[in-house]
Amino acid sequence: MAEPKSLRVGINLKLINMSNFFDTNSYFIDEKVNFLKFENSYKVFNETGEQIGAINQKLSGSDKFLRLFLSKAMLPFHLDIVNANNEIQASVKRGWTFFMSKIIITDAAGVPIGTIKQKFTFMKPNFQILDNMGQYIGEISGDWKAWNFIIKDGTGAQIGVITKKWAGAVKEFFTTADKYNVNIDPSYSNTGNKIKIIAAAITIDMVLKESKS
Repeated sequence: MAEPKSLRVGINLKLINMSNFFDTNSYFIDEKVNFLKFENSYKVFNETGEQIGAINQKLSGSDKFLRLFLSKAMLPFHLDIVNANNEIQASVKRGWTFFMSKIIITDAAGVPIGTIKQKFTFMKPNFQILDNMGQYIGEISGDWKAWNFIIKDGTGAQIGVITKKWAGAVKEFFTTADKYNVNIDPSYSNTGNKIKIIAAAITIDMVLKESKS
């Protein structure tokens, strides 16, 4: 028996909504523990506790071998941000580095859309976010030890925070150290820049941890 038209439409709308990872303004990041910790992996939830995607690190066999002998802070990495349908929304990539990271953000098609330039003072990391023309569009800065960061746009106005402190529907699910919230002000309307800022914000955990490894 054929599905009712209304049911088919409902299913299609649900898939469309699930596929737009950047529609929400609040992202709850939950690190998954993997065997031997070769690859970093994170689940991503929205403000209601629904999983909307994941962040997955891609490593080749040679990458895993090098991680047995070299500091992860200097090694290249590749992270894919995927939605609930496992469709790539953006990727974050870094080449070999010997001091501060320069990280490339690409869109779903693999086209570069921005860069992240890392600066670091004692316990006060700063990540400047640039568009694909090298123009400054925002930054993330704060206290790595306390895990409190402020997100600013290109004018210096605060547009969001990264924190381990929150309340609401998902509070009871996030109680351990490897979970945090990225929150963007709903009034921030520049969708193109928001994608770059979110991509930067939800990957700094890995960048900072590897800089300490």
